[in-house]
Amino acid sequence: MSKKDSSIGFAIGILAGVVGGVVAGLLFAPKPGEESRRELKETYEDLMQKYSPEITQAKKQAVEMIKASKEKIEETYNKFNENIKAQKLARAKNCEIDVYEI
Repeated sequence: MSKKDSSIGFAIGILAGVVGGVVAGLLFAPKPGEESRRELKETYEDLMQKYSPEITQAKKQAVEMIKASKEKIEETYNKFNENIKAQKLARAKNCEIDVYEI
């Protein structure tokens, strides 16, 4: 596993942990709504301060991976279209030759 993959895995793990913790906390908290919301806001702010660089880096890497994937898909699509056009042109030429041979 590359460093890039492990960084993304780490960031995804953090996000999954945060989401799971928040959901569990909200579901099982015996506190009033206002107090729960205040604690949730504090926890969010603490996590953003603590893990902001990692989250930013993971976002950047995800965008780069999406961009690279998009370019690869576009390249493959263009090659596929070129092959189809070449096959159609070859068939048309074969039909043309057959007509003139008759």
